[in-house]
Amino acid sequence: MNYAAHNKELHHSLELSEPTIFMKSDSSLLKDGKPFFIPDFSSEIHYETELVVKIDRLGKNIAERFAHRYYTEVTVGIDFTARDLQRKLREQGLPWELSKAFDNSAVVGTFVPVEQVGSISNLPFHLDINGKTVQKGNTQDMLFSVDKIIAYVSRFFTLKIGDLIYTGTPVGVGPVQIDDHLQGYIGEQKLLDFFVK
Repeated sequence: MNYAAHNKELHHSLELSEPTIFMKSDSSLLKDGKPFFIPDFSSEIHYETELVVKIDRLGKNIAERFAHRYYTEVTVGIDFTARDLQRKLREQGLPWELSKAFDNSAVVGTFVPVEQVGSISNLPFHLDINGKTVQKGNTQDMLFSVDKIIAYVSRFFTLKIGDLIYTGTPVGVGPVQIDDHLQGYIGEQKLLDFFVK
């Protein structure tokens, strides 16, 4: 819920004054270009392309003005969502983790230094599926900046070295099918490349 157009796309009418946060376990991670296998508990798995920052210093109650000191690398990732399950959980007022934090639901690309790709506050990124661009975003369109997210999260959770923060998805989410080929980019640099099985 960090991009206004995506909120509209999913018919959210919330006026957010703070970031919306949920957690994924380490078993959610899928890296090194390994394939993503569609789970049997959902018939509607959606991709959500996101900029991902890797925390490289221990931190708690981090001031926003100092948040940039807590990461040096970024990549692009996919927050896979079991949309049918998420709708059911939302209707019942229940937590989202079953629909968001299942095994291998957090695909992560190759990390690169922030200075190699540009300013964290103006980073374009996109996702191609089967050679066609399906989702495009830019961090300048975030409702809550990377540094604001880090400051907010660190009020509640101690950030540890190696923690990954997915920063929200822009408009354009959609379903994946078996044999889809997903490739994620920051600018023109491909950092993510895997298949759906």
